[in-house]
Amino acid sequence: QPVWQLPATFLSHGHPTGLVPVVSRFGNYMQPLYTPHNIKPAYQLNWGATIFWRNMPIDESHWLAELKKSTEPDGVRVLKHQWTTNNASQFFLSTTPIVAPSAMLRSIKGRLQNVVQAQAPKALRRNYSLRSVGAATRSMVESYVAGQYDHHPMADPQVQERLMSFQRDYPGVNLATACFSAHGQFWYNLHVVLVNQRRWMEIRQDVLDTLGQMIDRVAAKYECRLSRVALLPDHMHMTMGCRIDRSPEEIALAYLNNLAFACGMKTVFQPGYYVGTIGEYDRGAV
Repeated sequence: QPVWQLPATFLSHGHPTGLVPVVSRFGNYMQPLYTPHNIKPAYQLNWGATIFWRNMPIDESHWLAELKKSTEPDGVRVLKHQWTTNNASQFFLSTTPIVAPSAMLRSIKGRLQNVVQAQAPKALRRNYSLRSVGAATRSMVESYVAGQYDHHPMADPQVQERLMSFQRDYPGVNLATACFSAHGQFWYNLHVVLVNQRRWMEIRQDVLDTLGQMIDRVAAKYECRLSRVALLPDHMHMTMGCRIDRSPEEIALAYLNNLAFACGMKTVFQPGYYVGTIGEYDRGAV
């Protein structure tokens, strides 16, 4: 008899690991294999954020140094600031993977308001604009992912042909298009890489089918807009647009744990991930 509940039970964004501990009828608990405490992420997460002042902005000499200091404990680092038109402040930021873009915006706006509270009790408007920024542009990274199949050829032509169906693009998804919340517009796009445990070369059709199906199921549950997927024998790449309230680590853990569940609760991938922001502009442009 099956011990665990159906897979849909574990596709949950209510739990930080993406996998809900569930009591079986034998009293056992389903525990996530990958947690924030046993993984070692690699990441490069950069953002361009624009916020708007209600009236004339207060000169940055009165608040920028204090703002940089106060956001650090939130996992948000202010790298640069400049003025733009329409009484706007534009920031170049970096974050750790546990920080969702919505939390980053709350940190910047909330901490800034606290610093200037004495001079301007209601200094900032609620609207914003946010862009993910990468080392390379989105189009370059998507092309890189699309080229992985040719870059890692297999010696057996039959295996190479089998892998072709797991190199996917999603023509209906355009990550260059802005998304909108109640108070702003945003581009939140990620490049995620998972590597097989011990670089195991997985070429079995049934396992690849299982992994491919779960990739799409996790994306649907978490409302990720996949644009490219390269499922290769020993690692995988994904490019996607995400909800503004989901942190990069939450997305990565959802994939790690649900793919492990789909393969019989086995640590299919190494306990870590790479995640990087991508967008229409690279860091050189900033």
